[in-house]
Amino acid sequence: MPTLQPVKNIVIVGGGTAGWMAAAACAKVLGAGYAVQLIESEEIGTIGVGEATVPHLKLFNNLLEIDEVEFVKTVKGTFKLGIQFNDWGRLGDSYIHGFGKLGTDISLLPFHQFWIKARQRGWAGPLGDYSINTAAAPRGKFMPSASDVPASSPLADIRYAYHFDASLYARYLRGYAEARGVRRTEGKIKHVQLRGEDGYVESVTLENGSVIGGDLFIDCSGFRGLLIEQALHTGYTDYSQWLRCDRAVAVGCEKVGPPTPYTRVTARTAGWQWRIPLQHRTGNGHVYSSALISDDEAAATLLANLDGKPMGEPRFLRFTPGMRKKFWNKNVVALGLASGFLEPLESTSIFLIQSGIARLLSLLPWNDFSEVVIDEYNAQLGFELERIRDFLILHYHATQRDDAPLWRECARMSIPDGLAHKMRLFADSGRFFRECEEMFGDLSWVQVLIGQNILPRTYHPLVEQMPDDQLRQFVQGVAQVIESCTGMMPPHQTFIDRRCAAPA
Repeated sequence: MPTLQPVKNIVIVGGGTAGWMAAAACAKVLGAGYAVQLIESEEIGTIGVGEATVPHLKLFNNLLEIDEVEFVKTVKGTFKLGIQFNDWGRLGDSYIHGFGKLGTDISLLPFHQFWIKARQRGWAGPLGDYSINTAAAPRGKFMPSASDVPASSPLADIRYAYHFDASLYARYLRGYAEARGVRRTEGKIKHVQLRGEDGYVESVTLENGSVIGGDLFIDCSGFRGLLIEQALHTGYTDYSQWLRCDRAVAVGCEKVGPPTPYTRVTARTAGWQWRIPLQHRTGNGHVYSSALISDDEAAATLLANLDGKPMGEPRFLRFTPGMRKKFWNKNVVALGLASGFLEPLESTSIFLIQSGIARLLSLLPWNDFSEVVIDEYNAQLGFELERIRDFLILHYHATQRDDAPLWRECARMSIPDGLAHKMRLFADSGRFFRECEEMFGDLSWVQVLIGQNILPRTYHPLVEQMPDDQLRQFVQGVAQVIESCTGMMPPHQTFIDRRCAAPA
């Protein structure tokens, strides 16, 4: 049996957010005993005009021991309590998918079970009245969790994420990684050399003739998948039957007014538009179906719905929603766009990079690249992407809009069996059960299901154990506490000015 050796020579192909997140994490976790090299070309640009995240990114930054104040200043970031969805269920509808806790659970029952009965009786307001995130966000309020209040207070448990300039984040991580020994090589890859005996990637050759070999290659080359697809022909699973959008156009615009502490997502006739507020500008984009609208029409729709004057020309992006048939093939692991693409409706793009890095470090191979380790990685990532896929499909399928072909088609399309079961179970009696470690838990699913008008016909029988007068007081009491706490929070802009304003 050959002697096992650690895989110590790691080559990252491509920079951007994915490449430099991988480089920074490897430098921090693996230490000086590993050689990490990143190849990128300044000639290959990125699309980003503002990036929205989910709360998991705080864990990644904490792993790197990044100071939050320094981070927010450097990336010109703002804070995010959730995502506002406009016109998704019906024209005129609006709800917020908030990151925070929803009400107060009692015994085995989540708060929303009590809310269902109270709402049916006319004793409860909209679901958003019962979470600090969804109450504070539309009022432009923000603060992190307070340490000087009782642990039971909503102010003691405020979950949030960030908006930031993705190019600045990549630049920040580059400095972090290089300071810890990561070597950057400028250049474009001209040729990928495979080993004859097993088809593993042996080296890459740059246009200037330099040859760079490695043991483990991390493909962050974007949609082209330079290693995972062009060299190894891994294959791709297409999700277009459920996710009909295949184009995006993006542009930044001048900042108008204080930044909102939430991402705004507005459904349009043939897709949807995002709005991501930063400290110095606002990022905007229109995701759409090329079968239903032309590029010119999509750009015109975007430009007609900006807050401020556009900064530069709109940039277009083509994509096929789906994922690689393997994220890890032989000695190549794909991250970011090289691994697949799910539209950024729920701000999952950076999370999937982070998740891929975490799982790779957890399943770091020996030099024999054990198939059982590779299979486990692919199974875990595949499960994660499929559950996120279903969550995105829910937004399209749970619509009552009948004003345009996209929405009529999405409302009537067949959906994955697992998603159909979740929707039926919730519509019956408000029950939802998280599958293993899927990214989105019951609070997220419940907010979107109810936000898009899937209202359960009834509730859990144990709710009946609470007398009606007590139920009414309980639900109203929760709303009053949320209202009071929201009033104590400072405006989002005020918090940024005091704590983490970016240099002019």
